[in-house]
Amino acid sequence: MNSAAAGGGMTALIAEAKKEGTLNVIALPSNWANYGLEMSTFTKMYGIKITSENPSGSSAQEIQAIKTSRGRSSAPDVVDVGGSFASAGATENLFAPYEVATWSSIPANQKASNGDYYQDYGGFISFGCNLTLLGATPCPTSWSALKSSTYKNDVALNGSPLSANAALSGVWAAAVNSGGSAADIAPGVKFFQDLESSGNFNSTDCNAASVIATSCPITINWDYLNSAKAWGLSGSTKWKVVDPTGVPFGGFYNQAVSKDAPHPAAARLWEEFLYSPTGQNIWLEGGARPVELAAMVEAGTENKAAYNALPPVANLSKAVVPTTAQATTASAYVTKNWH
Repeated sequence: MNSAAAGGGMTALIAEAKKEGTLNVIALPSNWANYGLEMSTFTKMYGIKITSENPSGSSAQEIQAIKTSRGRSSAPDVVDVGGSFASAGATENLFAPYEVATWSSIPANQKASNGDYYQDYGGFISFGCNLTLLGATPCPTSWSALKSSTYKNDVALNGSPLSANAALSGVWAAAVNSGGSAADIAPGVKFFQDLESSGNFNSTDCNAASVIATSCPITINWDYLNSAKAWGLSGSTKWKVVDPTGVPFGGFYNQAVSKDAPHPAAARLWEEFLYSPTGQNIWLEGGARPVELAAMVEAGTENKAAYNALPPVANLSKAVVPTTAQATTASAYVTKNWH
């Protein structure tokens, strides 16, 4: 079914999902955009157990898991992936089209018209600085500053741009601030090649474990993932988040239901929950910008304290937010040219 209404309505969907009793998710760290609270709230509301696999996984690994675990009860029911991976999954016919009840609140340019995938939450690329590690060295405030000899082996990404959307977006943000654009990521690849040549690039995969282990002095990541709270850092670590000067780079992740979901009703109920005011506000409380935010503000259903606490973004009118088609092109270029 491509909507709750087509399957007999929400009451019928809830009953069937409760009968299934389980939802399989993948690559959802509890500290990522408040997903821990999303999952616990869903379970509390519906009594459905959530099995969370590979929480530190990448978008590429999510797509691969759908393929390799097809037919198993442990296969992913849903995925949350970057734009190029959402497009690739749809092209490979891996997703089941589904339109949530709030479909009209999702802007047309932020969803596949047939319901294969739909954006969920987003933010802007920022610099997260471990001031305890940097010592007297200040947190950089611009992309050009990252090339300073002051930052030897300091500058890292959240994963590899070959497989992780956050890392790909970090490279892309460097591109739009180095003569590139949403349609041209090449200057970003060159930017990081230069960082590597100068010894400034730190190849550590900056996830929660490595950040806590103090392996990442400067982490380029989404603003809602780059706070001390999001990383799970203790109070003894001095941490600062900087919105770099120049052109802001924004992006959204995408939800999709697996065509071969072992728990198809639970998968669809999960989407209904995420796109309800409750689910959208939980993302908002995590510092992310939910896709239905404009509609929620208009309706007055947003968590106003969380909305007012969103990280300020300078030059917002100049922000670059690429399309899914541009993400596919950028990913292909990086796959071919990344060092």
